Amino acid sequence: MGHRRVHVPQAELTAQGGLYSLLVRGEGVRTVGSISRAHAGAERERWLADLAAPEVAVVTLTVTEAAYRVPRAGEDSAISRLVAGLRARFRGAAAPITLVPCDNVPDNGAVLRSVLRAAVAGEGAALAAWVEAGVSIASTVVDRITPATTAADVRAVHELTGVRDAVPVVTEPYAEWLLAGDFPGDRPGWERAGARFVDSVDDYQRRKLWLLNGAHSLLAYAGLGRGRSSVREAMDDAVLTGLVESWWDTVARHLPLPTAELDEYRAALRRRFEAPAIEHRLRQIAVDGSQKIPARILPVLHRERAAGRLPEAAVAVLAAWIAHLRDGDVHDPMSAALVPAARSGARGVLTALDTDLTSDDELIAAIDAETPTTTASEQP
Repeated sequence: MGHRRVHVPQAELTAQGGLYSLLVRGEGVRTVGSISRAHAGAERERWLADLAAPEVAVVTLTVTEAAYRVPRAGEDSAISRLVAGLRARFRGAAAPITLVPCDNVPDNGAVLRSVLRAAVAGEGAALAAWVEAGVSIASTVVDRITPATTAADVRAVHELTGVRDAVPVVTEPYAEWLLAGDFPGDRPGWERAGARFVDSVDDYQRRKLWLLNGAHSLLAYAGLGRGRSSVREAMDDAVLTGLVESWWDTVARHLPLPTAELDEYRAALRRRFEAPAIEHRLRQIAVDGSQKIPARILPVLHRERAAGRLPEAAVAVLAAWIAHLRDGDVHDPMSAALVPAARSGARGVLTALDTDLTSDDELIAAIDAETPTTTASEQP
């Protein structure tokens, strides 16, 4: 994927006065000092007080695709916490606020609005009306590979700076942040750090989801099946890189962007994927496939099938995903349904994922023919 949630232990960040090191591979280390204070998620009263404060004008969210659902009664989730915070704001200052989702969900602003609208439906008409009128939601595209920080990274920061930072963040040089939406209150001057404000992020969002994130899912499932462990290793495999190029050729037919711009983006992706200093683990990318594949692969597949084509790369990634589901090391919110379905083949999996594809006999047969009977981790 292009952007990762960075888990920062609150106590360690607080002990460092909110400062942390940003290690940019190939460019060095800089200190980030924009965090004034950090709080653990369990500090509910602090959260409610902050959201009620009129000087708080923006809330950014970085969550997984699986988090975008209406919470059950009594459930502690990102959306339930957000609703509680907005309720506190409504009862207090009721000042306008902007929510900025920063994740890989297609149309993330519209998705968040829909989930939030449903989540407050039982909270009373007054709160629901204020959420509609007083809560603005931006849409974004965020793209920067930030693999999990390792002990070696902590040592590298110390060697480069002499600072013992317990919570450094490691990233690649490339960065893109596009935003579209209204900010009725104040906001940081993000454009001074490279962010771009645009009228619509739709085409850019599809470009990133299909070209970058789609290729990542392809490399993750097919790469694990071929014994690779990282994106960089997978890009050393001619079979895998051939599939990636085939996938990009397929996607390009459905993106209304200039050819030169797409070619430049593809070239940048190759450089990023092949970068030896970034160790992006395939197992990390492979989690939550049921939430990622419908956004990254299936929209293009539907368009291709409507045109009468059977794209080899889409077939390959679905076959490799089914093999991954049979592997046993599966982290997915739908694993209880998908793992047994995978044993019966593509039709069972697609029934749980996208019923419109389950009657496509040609596609089902192609996926089943490509699905290996064992994965690399199952082989002796």
